Amino acid sequence: MSAMTPYDRLAKLGLTLPKAMPAQANYLPFLLRGSQLHISGQGPFDADGQLRIGKVGRDRNVEQAYDDARLTGLNLLAQVQAAIGDLGRVAHVIKVFGMVNATDDFKDHPKVINGCSDLFVAVFGDAGGHTRSAVGMGSLPMGISVEIEASFEIA
Repeated sequence: MSAMTPYDRLAKLGLTLPKAMPAQANYLPFLLRGSQLHISGQGPFDADGQLRIGKVGRDRNVEQAYDDARLTGLNLLAQVQAAIGDLGRVAHVIKVFGMVNATDDFKDHPKVINGCSDLFVAVFGDAGGHTRSAVGMGSLPMGISVEIEASFEIA
């Protein structure tokens, strides 16, 4: 019996990879250098290209923002797929940098970014564990609730 692939785990979660979003400005969506893959900041775009917008702590609660971060993680995985063609080549998630469009008094940034972190662990198992930052921002592009960038080790 073969081990479950990242695609098997995504299917078990009821998730499918969206199409990778093209760059929205003058940057590369991803950069592969040697065994290191860096994915530019992604946002919570759904399958129809609709954005999840709003300030967390005012327009979005922690649970909604957690879901936004999970969706953002799925968009990060779509970029990984576009970059290397097979999520099975991910040897390890190295770093996640999560930004939350939050009110000044919001304090649960880590709970929000757990949406992405939990997804990566669910999809990659032990190889999904990573270092991380979860910070609040006064605003994010297009008013999105969450933006996350990530780095991966590729086999």
